[in-house]
Amino acid sequence: MSVLLYRLGRFAYGKPWYVIGGWLAVMASVVVLLATQPVKLSNEVRIDGTPAQEVVDELADSLPEASGGQGMLAFKAPPGSRIDDREVRTALLAAVDAVYRHDHVVDVRKVLAREVARGENSPLLRAQAAVAQAAGTPSSDKAPVPLEADGGPVPGVIVSADRSTALLQFQFDRQTFELPSGTIDSTVGAAERKAEPLGLEVLPSAAMMEIPEIVGIGEAVGVAVAAVVLLITLGSTVAAGLPLAIALIGVTVGVGGAFTLSTVFEIHSLAAVLALMLGLAVGIDYALFIVGRERRLILDDGLDAREATGRALGTAGSAVFFAGSTVIIALAGLLVIGITLLSTMAVVAAATVAVVVLLALTLLPALLGLVKESICPARYKARTRQEAVGHERALRWGARLAHHRYAALAAAILIPAILAVPAADMKMGLPSGASYNPDTAQRQSYELVGDAYGPGHNGPLLVAVSSGADGQRLTPRTLAAVTSDLRGVEGVTSLSLAGINKSGTTAVLSLVPAGGPNDDATKELVTAVRDKSAHISETRGTTIGITGFTALAIDVSDRLADALPLYVITVLGLSLIVLLLVFRSVLVPVTATLGFLLSIGATFGLTTAVFQWGRLQSLIGLDATAPVVSLLPIIVTGVLYGLAMDYQMFLVTSMREAHIHGATALDATVTGFARAGSVVVAAATIMVSVFAGFVFNPQPMIKQAGFALAAGILIDAFVIRMTLIPATMALAREKAWWIPARLDRLLPDLDVEGDKLAQKIPLPRPHPAQPQSIG
Repeated sequence: MSVLLYRLGRFAYGKPWYVIGGWLAVMASVVVLLATQPVKLSNEVRIDGTPAQEVVDELADSLPEASGGQGMLAFKAPPGSRIDDREVRTALLAAVDAVYRHDHVVDVRKVLAREVARGENSPLLRAQAAVAQAAGTPSSDKAPVPLEADGGPVPGVIVSADRSTALLQFQFDRQTFELPSGTIDSTVGAAERKAEPLGLEVLPSAAMMEIPEIVGIGEAVGVAVAAVVLLITLGSTVAAGLPLAIALIGVTVGVGGAFTLSTVFEIHSLAAVLALMLGLAVGIDYALFIVGRERRLILDDGLDAREATGRALGTAGSAVFFAGSTVIIALAGLLVIGITLLSTMAVVAAATVAVVVLLALTLLPALLGLVKESICPARYKARTRQEAVGHERALRWGARLAHHRYAALAAAILIPAILAVPAADMKMGLPSGASYNPDTAQRQSYELVGDAYGPGHNGPLLVAVSSGADGQRLTPRTLAAVTSDLRGVEGVTSLSLAGINKSGTTAVLSLVPAGGPNDDATKELVTAVRDKSAHISETRGTTIGITGFTALAIDVSDRLADALPLYVITVLGLSLIVLLLVFRSVLVPVTATLGFLLSIGATFGLTTAVFQWGRLQSLIGLDATAPVVSLLPIIVTGVLYGLAMDYQMFLVTSMREAHIHGATALDATVTGFARAGSVVVAAATIMVSVFAGFVFNPQPMIKQAGFALAAGILIDAFVIRMTLIPATMALAREKAWWIPARLDRLLPDLDVEGDKLAQKIPLPRPHPAQPQSIG
């Protein structure tokens, strides 16, 4: 491997425009495809096989009108006014009319008008009356009432008991992620234009959101911080620019390439964000590791730039190849879960990482061939004495860790163990309006609806009722009996008929729970309805299913929680094999993996404490408590494991390299720590900066992902890799490199450290004009 990469590096360095031209052609192709076809992203969290999703799919066939995305707008009367004031009511009716007339909104007024014209022959009206009678009239004085107009209720609109707010619930003709871009925003805008002249405030629910902003100011600041770190670490604008160039080209090709396929394969917006975060972070880190090694070969060993580039690729490039492999393996492990959403995320992110690794091994040496000796400008060479002092300090710090290995080991175990404690209380769910900051319309709508109508109106459930026999119609008496049965379930606030198909074989009831979307009581209610559905089906001759955003969120959380252990076992098993091959040691893979488990526990603990408990939220500009996003534990586990093994690879390969070249195990630990420690610190700082930039994204799912990854890298790099690993290596000494002789003979020699390269192609004598080794 090392010899092959050495030759690749020298070729790319010597003929840079061949390589650069090839990558420019790839980039141009991606840009042209993006310009000629629309990008289609999804916000749908769909997991096939869950009970709620199966009900949605069945409704899409039997009652398509009820399978579209749900919309909800809250209208708040101006201070000192009421909804039933003449002018306010007129503005509200105009806003409701504008929504129903908008493209892709189902106008239930037309449906009802046709049914009214049929009179007593209308199955919808008879079913509505039967369900309403069975549901009963709420006895509370705080119960909402329908908005009246032209002698009858306005479909979909209810007014709060104090007449301060109105709530419009409607449906789109497609799922929200399938709507043309801008449809949701223009629907809200249509209502605002009619309502706001009279001071009637329009607040859309969290479900009414377009695809979130993927790149914003926070992300740009994160990249800017990474640039500063690179400049400080490498001391040269040219050298600092190369890792940034590799990362930006990598995400352009990787994420852009995924976007070009979005019309063929459904791509979730979070998949694009994950690939973007990973592409930026690992692109900068991998290029930094190679450039840093090349510069040290020039400054310490007196090599010319071409030879240094080849040897940097043969040593650091080998580590980058296997580090990228661990990230890809960790992401590919998501495929074993069998969830399409996660599989898409895994493929897009893994492909982006693969592109970045290829860029680091081909385009980077080609760019180094353009800058040549200017990678180490004269002013930087004058700093070598200062760097030698820094190297000596790193040696002393490594020696101090080795000397105080018991204390260091205890601290490295105790700190993440304490931080992991809140994870025992971790609850999973999907973002709701409560997950947004108070200054957002989504949060204001959530609180307004909860206060005026009850928390359950923020997440109504849908109960699908189908006749037991093919082609048999549901009678009003049957629907009334089912409604009465459901009314007796604890936690049901109200029931109403939401729709019935033309054949009369399938009806949908809207069930408003007493609790909010993420309350335990709501989850218990969904479970209770499902438990009772068998009895209802048997006694009423019907089939009952429950769905809606809240039920879908519950099923998604349960499915992902069940899949997490299998995923962790799969990833750890595959990666242990890779680490065993790379390091030819039993202890190193085991300690690397155990250290990661401490990191991931601390990451989940911190995420729970900040987002679920609300601790220290002011530090990240947040004021909202919510469950941990269901997708987060699996995604963070895979990404963090891959990135943690990057640092393990960079750090321990340096230790192994020193040990192979004759140093004792203890000296190799200290020497390897000194050589690679500064690169790991810089790389981790860059990773944290890039991920932290996403913490300020307004979308709760992206915000949590950015925080968890930034916190996880911070803990893993500085507490585990830079403290626990060297302390463990110092404690084990020669045993750290022990491997059974029989296993040693069976394993292929990957030569990540470049020992075969040094034997086949010995280092040339330093050129007299170049500085000699100083450290």
